[in-house]
Amino acid sequence: MTARPDRLIINSPFEEPSAHWRYVRETKSFSKEAGRRAAGYVRATPGSTAADDPGVFFEIPLVNQIRPRVAAWRSAGYPGVTGTTKRLLAHWRDPETFAARRFFFCQLEAIETLIWLTEAPAAERQGIAVPGDGGAFPRLCAKMATGSGKTIVMAMALAWQILNRVESPQDRRFSKHALVIAPGLTVRSRLSVLEPAAEGNYYDLFDVVPAALRERLRQGRVLVRNWHALGWESEEQVRRKRRVDKRGPKSDEAYVRAVLGELAGARNLLVINDEAHHAWRVPAEAKYRGEEKRAAEEATKWVGGLDRIHRARGIQACFDFTATPFMPSGRGNTEESLFSWIVSDFGLNDAIEAGLVKTPRVVVRDDGLPDAGTYRSKLYHIYEHVRDDLNRKAEESDPLPALVRTAYYLLGKDWLETAKSWAEKGHPVPPVMITVANRTETAARVKHAFDRGRILIEELCDPERTLHIDSKVLEEAEAREEPATAPEPTEERREEDEGGEEDAPKRKLTKQELAERLRRMVDTVGQPGKPGGAIQNVISVGMLSEGWDAKTVTHVMGLRAFTSQLLCEQVVGRGLRRTSYEVDPETGLYQAEYVNVFGVPFSFLPFEGGEELVPNPPAPKTRIEPVLEKKGFEIAWPNVVRVDQEVRPTLTLDLAAVPPLVLNAHDTASRAALGAVLDGKADLEHVTEIDLRGLAERMRIQRIVFETARDVYDRMEPTWKGRRELLIGQLVGIVDSFLGSDRLVIQPAAVARDAARRRILLALLMTPVVQHLWQALRFQNAVRKVPVFDKEQPIRATGDMLPWYSGKACHPAARSHINFCVYDSTWESHAAEVLDSHPRVAAWAKNDHLGFEVVYVFDGIVKKYRPDFLVRRTDGTHLVLEIKGREGAEESAKRHFLAEWVEAVNAHGGFGTWRWAVSFTPSDVEDRIDA
Repeated sequence: MTARPDRLIINSPFEEPSAHWRYVRETKSFSKEAGRRAAGYVRATPGSTAADDPGVFFEIPLVNQIRPRVAAWRSAGYPGVTGTTKRLLAHWRDPETFAARRFFFCQLEAIETLIWLTEAPAAERQGIAVPGDGGAFPRLCAKMATGSGKTIVMAMALAWQILNRVESPQDRRFSKHALVIAPGLTVRSRLSVLEPAAEGNYYDLFDVVPAALRERLRQGRVLVRNWHALGWESEEQVRRKRRVDKRGPKSDEAYVRAVLGELAGARNLLVINDEAHHAWRVPAEAKYRGEEKRAAEEATKWVGGLDRIHRARGIQACFDFTATPFMPSGRGNTEESLFSWIVSDFGLNDAIEAGLVKTPRVVVRDDGLPDAGTYRSKLYHIYEHVRDDLNRKAEESDPLPALVRTAYYLLGKDWLETAKSWAEKGHPVPPVMITVANRTETAARVKHAFDRGRILIEELCDPERTLHIDSKVLEEAEAREEPATAPEPTEERREEDEGGEEDAPKRKLTKQELAERLRRMVDTVGQPGKPGGAIQNVISVGMLSEGWDAKTVTHVMGLRAFTSQLLCEQVVGRGLRRTSYEVDPETGLYQAEYVNVFGVPFSFLPFEGGEELVPNPPAPKTRIEPVLEKKGFEIAWPNVVRVDQEVRPTLTLDLAAVPPLVLNAHDTASRAALGAVLDGKADLEHVTEIDLRGLAERMRIQRIVFETARDVYDRMEPTWKGRRELLIGQLVGIVDSFLGSDRLVIQPAAVARDAARRRILLALLMTPVVQHLWQALRFQNAVRKVPVFDKEQPIRATGDMLPWYSGKACHPAARSHINFCVYDSTWESHAAEVLDSHPRVAAWAKNDHLGFEVVYVFDGIVKKYRPDFLVRRTDGTHLVLEIKGREGAEESAKRHFLAEWVEAVNAHGGFGTWRWAVSFTPSDVEDRIDA
């Protein structure tokens, strides 16, 4: 029996993958391999039917060439980029800005690759040639797995392009006008977040653009259109219609004006294709049939429309985003051709190992007879055993094949256990099972079986909670360039829809209205209080449209042929989106979530097996937000970015009062070994060593003292009121005393005893020394503290908090502007109860996603401190309350800087009176409020 890894999640979602799983056929097990998986994909070995077929690996050489070049460019500090681009890159990777919600590694790598190909010096990109698609405009494709956050990368790409063009209007590498093409109304509605002025746009919601640049971003224009808007008629199609319509085909100019609307006057557009595997050029020799023929017609419309736009207005660049950048080859129904212009790749295997998506689990075995050819369970690929039955034109009342009913009993029983677990945990919506059928008749038979209770799990047999997706009905909504949501109904229509008065006239809904109603349900599956919120059983033909991102799918039933792994990935992708993005504090990794799969032969993706297939339910998610009706409990505070100190003219430093600073030689490198690369491998026998000890003589201690004093001077000079030469003279003596004192600890002892190595270490770690001394001097010599406010937003308030979701325990907060208080400990829950009932508390808020931060320095490193609670007392004073009462050097530093913040704000006088306090035990919370 093939061994399965206990846990597939082995990489942090925020770091480059450091390991991957590899199947070892000889031992029938998975081996954990160090390093990142090469970019590529696996196909079945030709002619093989073996269950343990390892497949044939096909590399994506262009991506594997680009990856290390981008990594080296990143490490070098992004040479060659514009100032605007560098500012964005620094913002996206700022650990303090994104302490609560960092961007995934795959998101940063994708946007960095697009930037590298556009802005890096030509020498950096030497030898890299991205093939085109045969058209006149360039295309670059970012391959990103379902659920890895490609919409945010689109927002990054748009911000990068627009802001650069606004800053440099003559730089033709950039464009401030963008056309985003979606594959359907569902996706088009979702992509409205890419419009800079839209409510809930991603630039604000995910802090994609620094606050200071957001007004400039709004100078750009982003138009999101459904691909159907690109529809055009060929000469042949027009000739066939001439009998009833004497008009000829539209000119490119007329076509562009109709498609682009408000952007019709723009030139050199940026185009972004979402789900770009729908947009490809049909090879001349290709012969398509069935589904492939229809896909080819759609692809032709899409790409042909872009060709017309390029001829009339010019397309400066085209960025493609998709999880599956394949197109049918036209040479056989099991073959696909990979896009040749893929420049970055983070595939489904990588996403599973990083925990970005749910882990798929397939049937490993059952107690029935296995398939005679592969010895696999017949539930592994159900269609292969019942294809004749499922391919006939049966009536909906025809019973399902026994194997299919058995599969529904097993998967349905598992769904039932999951549903009970979710209900017990208070989840507001049920888990969802989806069926992907081969044809309309099969879907109708499945729907009939559930509606009539023929699947003996009555909880699943509720017609009101079953959604039968008729693709023909949906197409009517897709084919029209209208919003995904219907217009607000009139009072008469509302009475009809909601069952008004009995004698109210009943009007039969049109096909378009039915399509819109169905679309609303499809788009809101798993969303509490929405039309699709109660749906638990989804039955569809073919695949659900891309962009259907219900997070509550826990079970997938495949009742169709799966002729390629591409189909497997697309179908199972409907159930891969995670519900929770909370990191396990013990491992630093995401906790596993699962989707259980029957009938989808996932041959070349790892999966977890075992006796138990019940997926872990997602934690109930609560929306945390300010409440408009509770505006009276709003708390505002000065948004202080730093506190400047005016110090007395004569500096002193009591070394005994300075906390020790520890410098560890193992935290930095002073030697490196280099080996020549031959055939992709490093020559380890002939290495060249770089050793900084040769520079020790040049790093005299006097120079280190002076350089350190100069850096401290630069920090203090802006607020220094005395003579500048007096300041530098004092600092040299103070630095010299500190470096020779026991307040500076060098580890290990061998480095401390070696004068040359000690000097090297001090030179390499000068920054923490400077920060440490600057902190000590300001605290001991300050005569006045001056708060410096954020220029863009000098005052913040609880009402500024954007809504967010939490799966942690929480409770309604009566005296808080925020609807719920999320608990991180029982101590916090006790503090919340006290704050809601204490007679001296007028209003309070937990500092969770509020943005109240105090900058502090510890061990020479600048950090941000977020105290636990903000309190407004009945006497009008404000209290910053911390209940993490641990004692320690860093906690002491935090409190020192908090005290400084409070003193500076009170000295300013414009924000009332502020206090701070620390609760050391649950029993003293009331005392801290009273004090």
